[in-house]
Amino acid sequence: MTHIFVYGTLKKGQPNYDRMLNTANGRAQFIGRARTIEKYPLVIAGKYNIPFLLNIPGQGQRVQGEVYIVDDKMLKFLDWFESCPQMYQRSRVQLEMEECVGEGEDTPNMGNSFEAFTYSTNTHKPEWLQNPTFESYDSHGEHGLRYVTREARDMH
Repeated sequence: MTHIFVYGTLKKGQPNYDRMLNTANGRAQFIGRARTIEKYPLVIAGKYNIPFLLNIPGQGQRVQGEVYIVDDKMLKFLDWFESCPQMYQRSRVQLEMEECVGEGEDTPNMGNSFEAFTYSTNTHKPEWLQNPTFESYDSHGEHGLRYVTREARDMH
């Protein structure tokens, strides 16, 4: 089982959350909310308004997201879904647990730091560094940059 930190469209209430619930993709168990220990630029970019965590530690904000324990099947699905390693790279990130719902040896304690995988990118366009950074992503946020789903893209 692997810890995964999601900060964008895979979070609860976001456009791709249903993919985390689809057991055909594998198993994902929500264990809580966390925040990155280091600051990272979380930007919304491209013509489809995709959230990107730029792998530039020390810039941006401490990003909030959700932590899941996933099985190997879900990890393979997420690698495919996130176009890893072409668009995103699966990288390790240090997190601080802010809210726990899970219990057991796989669940970090509140306030403790721990490591999880996330999907960040090293292959960003330089102009993305001019974009506003976000602490927490919401497709329906005040920024007005509504995420365009894969299904909607395929219709064009």
